[in-house]
Amino acid sequence: MLGGAWVAFAFIGDSWWQLLIAASLAVVFAQLAFIGHDAGHKQIFRSKRLNDVVGYLHGGLVALSYGSWLKQHNQHHANPNHEGSDPDIEIPALAFTNGQAGTKRGLLRWIAKYQAVLFFPLLLLEGFSLRVTGAISILRGEVRRPTLELGLMIAHLAVYTTALFLVLSPAIAVLFIVVHQGLWGVYMGCSFAPNHKGMPVVPAGQKLDFLRKQVLTARNVRGGRVVDFVLGGLNYQIEHHLFPTMPRPNLRHAQRIVQRFCAEHGISYSQCGLFRSYGHVLRYLHQIGAPLRAQPA
Repeated sequence: MLGGAWVAFAFIGDSWWQLLIAASLAVVFAQLAFIGHDAGHKQIFRSKRLNDVVGYLHGGLVALSYGSWLKQHNQHHANPNHEGSDPDIEIPALAFTNGQAGTKRGLLRWIAKYQAVLFFPLLLLEGFSLRVTGAISILRGEVRRPTLELGLMIAHLAVYTTALFLVLSPAIAVLFIVVHQGLWGVYMGCSFAPNHKGMPVVPAGQKLDFLRKQVLTARNVRGGRVVDFVLGGLNYQIEHHLFPTMPRPNLRHAQRIVQRFCAEHGISYSQCGLFRSYGHVLRYLHQIGAPLRAQPA
């Protein structure tokens, strides 16, 4: 898919039709990131080294820091939706608890007020945010192979921008970047958001056993093989958290076993369709922002 998109890019040349290539590359970049995610969980090979090779390669293909993401993602898996412990709910631009909303000031407070309305527009910046976070981690030496990761990121950006500005006029090149990177961010955000956002947030200090810690804070998304592909297997979020090294194609088989087990033991198991999952996310964000909207400006 990646090769085909760039071949089409070369044949089309300096044309506004290139924006269709930009949109298709947004899908391709997300799918490459999903493979990097699988490698980070050691789902592909028995060997950690081979998984890391695939992870660093796919991180380089989309200009993300594999090491930085892996560190943050492991923290998320250890304590999903746990206040103060899960970096995925410690996002400056959003509030996931009333306590977080109360600490916002200035522009961030205004964003938190209307975060349900602003959620999807903010996702346009998700790709940029991931790259900045990764670059900071690399420069601070917080990753295992900073030289390799910095080299991969610089090489990607150099080849990417050179190709665009050699083939396209400046205006089309800039718009290509905006469309490609913006839609990629939206796709990534729409793949992550249904998994935990709008599910219970565990207060700091509260202890849960491993099973409940992973099941009660996650949501599965129904939809069959199409949704499996679109969301990169992340739609089986409960099973993925229980068995993080399980290869993606096996999660759909484990789902029936886990759901039956939870029903037998009276453990809440959350599952819904894709668009309904976004509804849950937006309603939750709207609810958290309500106290701020009720206060005088």
